[in-house]
Amino acid sequence: MMDRQRRLSRRKFLAGAAGLTLSAASKMGGASPVSGTSGMLARPPRLDTAGRKPLAVVTTVCRPLSHSYHIAGRFLFGYVRQGEFHTPPFYIKGMAVDQTPDNDISRSWAQEFGFRWSRSVADVLLEGDQLAVEGVLLIAEHGNYPRNEKGQVLYPRYEMFQQIVDCFRRAGRVVPVFCDKHLSYSWDKAWKMVQQAREMKIPVMAGSSLPLTWRRPELELPLGCQIEEALVAAYGPIEVYGIHALETLQCMLERRRGGETGVRAVRCLTGDAVWKAGDEGLWSWDLLEAALARSETVNPGDVRRNTGAFPVQTYAAQAPIAFLVEYRNGCRGTVLLLNGHVQDFTFAARLAGQANPVSCLFVLPQPPGAKFLEAQTMAIEKMLTTGKPPIPVERTLLTSGTLDFLLTSHARQGERIETPELDVAYQPPEDSGFVRGSIAAAPA
Repeated sequence: MMDRQRRLSRRKFLAGAAGLTLSAASKMGGASPVSGTSGMLARPPRLDTAGRKPLAVVTTVCRPLSHSYHIAGRFLFGYVRQGEFHTPPFYIKGMAVDQTPDNDISRSWAQEFGFRWSRSVADVLLEGDQLAVEGVLLIAEHGNYPRNEKGQVLYPRYEMFQQIVDCFRRAGRVVPVFCDKHLSYSWDKAWKMVQQAREMKIPVMAGSSLPLTWRRPELELPLGCQIEEALVAAYGPIEVYGIHALETLQCMLERRRGGETGVRAVRCLTGDAVWKAGDEGLWSWDLLEAALARSETVNPGDVRRNTGAFPVQTYAAQAPIAFLVEYRNGCRGTVLLLNGHVQDFTFAARLAGQANPVSCLFVLPQPPGAKFLEAQTMAIEKMLTTGKPPIPVERTLLTSGTLDFLLTSHARQGERIETPELDVAYQPPEDSGFVRGSIAAAPA
């Protein structure tokens, strides 16, 4: 969820800050051990590996405020859950890192915490021909990678997964794997990853942090409800944040009557075509109003004037973007990226028999803590502990493919793309899995 331009512009500053932090930690011998939960937010206890199971982290880059920093860091440092200090039952035994920019933190972590560091996946998963870990975190987000003609960042999630699979085959044993955000920028590669997982019986959890973060109000649609139409109002770059918005939409729409049946067609509109589509009833102005009513960042004035008119903080001025998703059972879903009008994620839906839409805000606590990734870490721990993903990997397979075809539509100036490939059916979990209660350590 961190903006790329912001990361690059702050690169030298963060490198220096990381160096100062590590220097201070070295002088103190690491975090000061404390008893109970005393000092858990300012001076938390240094974690021991005794009684905890080993993990491998396979990542593109690990630098301050990256996804690897936030997720792997929770396994290194622990974190606070509902007012209590929490030690994850897994620890990091090794980290394979593809890129090491000037502000890389992974090598300093390896020295401080004594885990194996390598550029090779096999080096951190295997000891000889034996699997040395009980779980793998695949975090291929951030880093300096090329883009294709559709503007997709070519993060090597698929290629890294293949290396993990090769290790499983060599060892004759599999362990749970978490894959951050979409499975791949490519539908074909994402589909192959899921097929391999099914064939080898690899427990795989994948996806965005959005479905797991806090909601205000705590809206969980009942299983089997009749959803007529739904909309997500969001912001950010078309691909990097588009997947977050689609996952936000999908985690709600999958709960409709009959479960998920797949996507029939998609269309990506930009500029004035977005507003025209709303006027023509291709998406609902009423649902947009209901979603924006939950926003904590909504800008005064007309959305048509604000969106794309100016940059906001580190986010570039960007014309409005609409994702129009037609589901195979007739349901309609819309994502609107509205840079300049909002800077959060809100949802609204029209349910059969209800006069007013239901709606909520998906809460994204800001860096440096970025607790929405903490919410995701909680679900990762559950998957690693039970060997059963709390959310179906088919959800992320569907959102990965939907985004890929939407970007094809975008490249073709808004052409409607039929998607027979997205015949992805599954049943959602009874419990949505999002975090309830207070975000702060001390409940309100």
